[in-house]
Order: sequence, then structure tokens, then C-alpha cells
Amino acid sequence: MKIKNELKVQNVGGENIILLQGTHGVDTTKIVSLNETSLWLWNRFADRDFTAEDVADALKDEFGIDSGLAEKDAKTWIDMMVQNRLIEQ
Repeated sequence: MKIKNELKVQNVGGENIILLQGTHGVDTTKIVSLNETSLWLWNRFADRDFTAEDVADALKDEFGIDSGLAEKDAKTWIDMMVQNRLIEQ
């Protein structure tokens, strides 16, 4: 999977957000806010393909957490990214 290239994180009022514009003629703008860990993962995997295992390994290496928690957190992050259509699979 890969983070969509056309999406950019903006810092607005101390919040790291991604604005998702609705389709032409429909006002469905959505704002996704990223916490520090989500932003770190976003920056780590921007512009490259990655797997759930890559995300879990990055979390283990950076935060020193065990494999079970890293896999759970990786799945949660990826699920959020998929749900908000921020990545291509």
C-alpha cells in the first residue's frame, strides 16, 4: 500500500490535518487530524510502498514496544488510513 501522493498534511492552529475535498459540486469536505504518532508514521512512509509488517516494525524500533502491541497499533493506523481513503492498496 502507499499514501496517496496528492494528499498533504498541514499544520493549522497546532493541529496536523489533512483536508479531503468532496467531489465537484458536493460540499463534503472532511478533515482528518493526525496525532504525533500518526504524523510520524505518515512522514516515515510517504512516497514509498509499505506493508502492515513494515509499520509494526517501525513502531517497535522507534518506541520499543512488543510485537503484539506494535501489530495491533499498525492495524489500527492502517484501518484509519483505509477508512479515510488516504492510502492506495
